[in-house]
Amino acid sequence: MAKSNKKQKRVCGVLLPIFSLPSEYGIGTFSKEAYEFVDFLEEAGQSYWQILPLGPTSYGDSPYQSFSTFAGNPYFIDINELINEGLITKKDADKFDFGTNEEFIDYEKLYRSRFKLLKLAFDNIDKSPKAKEIRKEFEAFKKNPENDWLSDYALFMALKNANGGRAWNTWDEDIRLRKEKALKEAFSKYAEEVDFYSFIQYLFLKQWTKLKSYANEKGIEIIGDIPIYVAFDSADTWANPELFQLDENNVPIDVAGCPPDAFSATGQLWGNPLYRWDYHKKTGYKWWMKRISQCYRLYDVVRIDHFRGFDEYYAIPYGNPTAEIGEWRKGPGIELFETMKKELGDKKVIAEDLGFLTPSVIKLVKKTGYPGMKILEFAFDSREESDYLPHNYDKNCVVYTGTHDNETTLGWYKTLPKADKKFANEYLGIKYARDAVWALIRLAFGSVSDTAIIPMQDYLELDKTARINTPSTLGGNWVWRMKSDALSKELCQKMHDYARIYGRLR
Repeated sequence: MAKSNKKQKRVCGVLLPIFSLPSEYGIGTFSKEAYEFVDFLEEAGQSYWQILPLGPTSYGDSPYQSFSTFAGNPYFIDINELINEGLITKKDADKFDFGTNEEFIDYEKLYRSRFKLLKLAFDNIDKSPKAKEIRKEFEAFKKNPENDWLSDYALFMALKNANGGRAWNTWDEDIRLRKEKALKEAFSKYAEEVDFYSFIQYLFLKQWTKLKSYANEKGIEIIGDIPIYVAFDSADTWANPELFQLDENNVPIDVAGCPPDAFSATGQLWGNPLYRWDYHKKTGYKWWMKRISQCYRLYDVVRIDHFRGFDEYYAIPYGNPTAEIGEWRKGPGIELFETMKKELGDKKVIAEDLGFLTPSVIKLVKKTGYPGMKILEFAFDSREESDYLPHNYDKNCVVYTGTHDNETTLGWYKTLPKADKKFANEYLGIKYARDAVWALIRLAFGSVSDTAIIPMQDYLELDKTARINTPSTLGGNWVWRMKSDALSKELCQKMHDYARIYGRLR
C-alpha cells in the first residue's frame, strides 16, 4: 500500500491472526509453524501478512481490548523456544492442559496454564546454559528508553493480580490515584512480579523481532493493526489519566461507541475512555507519536482502526446502558497525521474507513493520501449502487473479500438474501454456489486496487465456523485456528497463479 504520494505496484497478501496459526500448545505462537507460514506466503507470491493487534488480551479475549497498547501478548511466546533455551523442559510443558481441539482455542485453559509455565521459565533463568546471555539481554531491554512504558505495565499487572483481577478503578485510593509513596511501596513489595512481567515482554519482543526479520528477508511485510482507543482497564489509562476524559477521581466522563444504525437499534457501547484532544495537541501529540513509533517497531504497515474517529468521535455519557444517547465531537483531524509525518517520516498506513462516512471523513482520508478499505461482502446490495463494487474503485485502496469482523465468504454467500445473491451471481458470472468463494477472490485480484488482502479462511473455503469475530457479541470469538495440514502445494500454486495472472506477484 501506498506511502502517501508514492507510486505503488500491484501486490497481494493474506490476513491470518497469530493466534490462528497451528501450533503445539493450544494457540498460534511465534513457533516453527509461523516460519512455515512465511515460507508458504513467499512461495505463493504474496507481499503481505496481515495480523491483528499483538497486545495482551483481557476479558472477552479481544485483541481490541488490551491491558496495554505497548505490551505484547504472552500467549504468543513459543514454548518450544523456551525449551531450546533451557528455561523449561518438554516434561514441564506436557504437565499442563492447553486444550485438545486443534481448530479452536480454549482461553480458560490457556489462562490457567500459560502463566505458570512462563513463571517457571523466569525462575529457571540461572539454570539455563544461556543464563549469562539472557540476563545481559534482559537488563538491556529494561533500560532501553523505547521501553519506558514497561515498569508501569509490569506493576499494573502485579497489582491486578494482588487485587483478584479487579479493574484498577476499584483499587485502594492511594494506588488508584498513583500517589508517589504508594507507587514506591508497590514497586518494592511486588519487585519480583514486576520483573517477571518485564521478562515476559523481553521474551515476546525477542521472538517477534526474529520472526518479523525472517518474514522481511523473504520479502514479506507485516501489516499490523492499531485500535484507535485503549481499554479503560489498562496500564495506559491508569498510568496516564491526563490523556483521557476522566474526572478528578479518574472516573470516565464520556466513553466511546457508535450511535444506532441499521445494524444495531441501540448502537454500540464500546466503553473505552475518550481522549482529551486539547491536551494531546498542547503536547505536540507526544503520546500518540510514542504509540505509533512502537507500532512501527512491530509492523511494516499500520492499519488504523476506526479512522473516522480522528475526524469526529461519538461521546456517550459514562454509565449509560446503551449508545442511544450521545453526541458527535470534533477530533484532531489532519494535524495529528501531519505531526506524524514530520516526526516519523513517510510511513505506510491503511485507513480503516468503513461504515457511514461523512464528507469531512472522506476529505480527511483524501488529505492524508492513505489508502482506504473496500470490502466485497458489502458490495452486493441489489437495491442500490455500492462504493464497494470494484468498478467504482480507484487504485489507492486495499480490497478484501472480508475482514476479521465479517463472516467467511462461504458463510456470507450461503446467507445472502435471494435478490442480493442473484445480483452477486450476475456480477461474478457464476451459476454454481461452489464457485462463489474463488469468484470473489478473483474479483478482488482483478480490481484496479493496488493491494488485495484475502483472509486465509477464504483461501481454504471454510464456512461460518471459521469466523474470527462477530462484533458486539461476547463468547465464541477470536478462537478459530487453522489445521496443521491446511497449507497444500495445490493451494500455494493456485494463489501464485492468481498473483501472476492479475499482475500482483511479489
